[in-house]
Amino acid sequence: MLTNWWPLTDTGAAVAYIKGGPLAPDINGIVIFRNVSGGTLVSADIAGLPPYRPAEGERDSVGPHGFHIHDRGNCQIGDPNDPFQAAGEHWNPDNQPHGNHAGDFPVLFSNGGCAMMTFFTGRFRVRDVIGRAVIIHQNPDDYRTQPAGDAGKRLACGVIGSV
Repeated sequence: MLTNWWPLTDTGAAVAYIKGGPLAPDINGIVIFRNVSGGTLVSADIAGLPPYRPAEGERDSVGPHGFHIHDRGNCQIGDPNDPFQAAGEHWNPDNQPHGNHAGDFPVLFSNGGCAMMTFFTGRFRVRDVIGRAVIIHQNPDDYRTQPAGDAGKRLACGVIGSV
């Protein structure tokens, strides 16, 4: 479990508990959002990611994994072959081109199915993301294809809630 080692400027904190869907049911983890001076610290601890597979012919790669905040906090599976569409598109409050969305995060690199990452963003505060969803995608985000970076299928989802 992640520890509280970062400097807080206020008590703003939120968490998303990540659960895999039908395409990757073993994924589970946590993403923690903490207000810090000038922005937000985001920490992810994810397990059960599928092994890396390079693209071959018409078959897409698997991993590294696109990692984003999406508009709506709805993790209903819907179509099991294309799950979590109810979460909507990447969160983009400033109407920026893809690659500069507030919800565009660095990709997750799996090591034996596990990924851990902490990063700082000045694009939002915790209160701005409560009620939205975190999505982990099958493919890496290219940060340029419009509107969503060609990150592929949605493997896992978690709704961001206040702590």
